[in-house]
Amino acid sequence: MKLTVVGCSGSFPSAESACSSYLVEADGFRLLLDLGNGALGELQRHCGLYDLDAIFLSHLHADHCIDMLGYFVARYYRHDGGRCAPLPVYGPEGTEHRLTTAYADTPSASSMSEVFDFHTVKPSTFDIGPFTVHTERVAHPVEAYGIRVEHAGRTLTYSGDTGVSAALDELARDADLFLCEAAFTHGKESIPDLHLNGREAGETAARAGARRLLLTHIPPWTDPQVNLADARAVYDGPAELAVPGKSYDV
Repeated sequence: MKLTVVGCSGSFPSAESACSSYLVEADGFRLLLDLGNGALGELQRHCGLYDLDAIFLSHLHADHCIDMLGYFVARYYRHDGGRCAPLPVYGPEGTEHRLTTAYADTPSASSMSEVFDFHTVKPSTFDIGPFTVHTERVAHPVEAYGIRVEHAGRTLTYSGDTGVSAALDELARDADLFLCEAAFTHGKESIPDLHLNGREAGETAARAGARRLLLTHIPPWTDPQVNLADARAVYDGPAELAVPGKSYDV
């Protein structure tokens, strides 16, 4: 598998990065994990607008899904080649309603579903193209899911947004690459069931036996080097910061 970081800023875009969005590719299939603020523009550096095969939305906070509105415009109003066929979109219950409400002026109440084929995510195991994925509910104020993506004996785990969670530990078990949020700073912010700090991300990776840790979703007001140092203090494996535009082999 190939993972490309389209955007990795937490909460709102930074001067260097769009919000959360990650492109996963294998066997010619393109799966996008989240599409937050600013990510649709950055995505076009790595993939054609109409070349995605599926989208997974971890939850419905704006920094993970709001660029779906712009993507709706690109798919619904396309003239060259005609309107796009519905693209599979996997998200929490109510995803179509949330996006339609956010757009506020779709031609009809069902317009989103004319270009997106919505599937409701629950804790389960299923296939998306060549990938076998396992989803679990994680600890966040809204319904949110982490995802484990498996292909050809390799595993990528993406935390989405979460506090400390036993479910996340299992999703990351023996993962070859653990893409984990680290929005908070150890000793500074402490709000249960909201976000991880760098130390907690490292502890999760260590408990799970993940082989490699990639920290993401760090907001512009947080020093990423502090979070990386905190993770490395408790996790012995390779750990680094997600870099927008960079690709990683899994």
